[in-house]
Amino acid sequence: MSTTDPGIICYQHCGPKVFTFTLPETCKACNTNLDSNNCSVLPFRLPYPFVQASQHPCAVVLRPTNGDFLNDYSNHLNLHIGVTTSSAAIVEFDRNGLRRHGVSSKAMKTQWAQSLLVEKVPEAWTEHWDDVLQIICKEPVWTPQDYHEDRHNCYTFVLRFLKALGFGELSQLAENRTQFCEKFIVPRTTAAGKYISLYRKIRDGGYYIHPISTTTTTEMQTAANRATSTTPASSSIFSVKRNF
Repeated sequence: MSTTDPGIICYQHCGPKVFTFTLPETCKACNTNLDSNNCSVLPFRLPYPFVQASQHPCAVVLRPTNGDFLNDYSNHLNLHIGVTTSSAAIVEFDRNGLRRHGVSSKAMKTQWAQSLLVEKVPEAWTEHWDDVLQIICKEPVWTPQDYHEDRHNCYTFVLRFLKALGFGELSQLAENRTQFCEKFIVPRTTAAGKYISLYRKIRDGGYYIHPISTTTTTEMQTAANRATSTTPASSSIFSVKRNF
């Protein structure tokens, strides 16, 4: 499993936006010479939406239950959510019960190496974060026998912790599973879904040409600083309604 940024590049030369992994010598849309002087929008690299959980202490992180996002995930598969400690160890609850993995563990290097960052707290909250997490972990309701795929799962554990944390809107919305998902999960998975769909088009075809739209050059340049908003809006592969 590759967990590194594949480096998707976007350029606009003769009209349509073209997405590739490497900048070619000739435009893929018109087959004429390509250089920065004859591009209507300078080539830019799309921001990579995934993170290594071990690099984000005191955070809520998300990954596919099996496999990785770029190559394996589809909307009929489940997502798995967990939290990291101040030392960036992962704490998760699944059918094996409550588990903790250090930053050098195999799980962190494989399962959590390509994650979505849902939210994290500022450094001033790290001690409180660890204290509350320790209290929640001691509750006698996180054994393998307690686990239920629909009623008592990873999402239950994370929301229980966040409600006890008392961190503004993050904790307030944790009172409602649907509202929390709409506010914190859906925006992240939607942007990631666009990136995944685009990655797979390039992986399978070598490049992807997006049809010309009414987007202006100025808007395109602004989009270079906005995650993956230049990718087709209809290409999201996520369906998060029953992913937890």
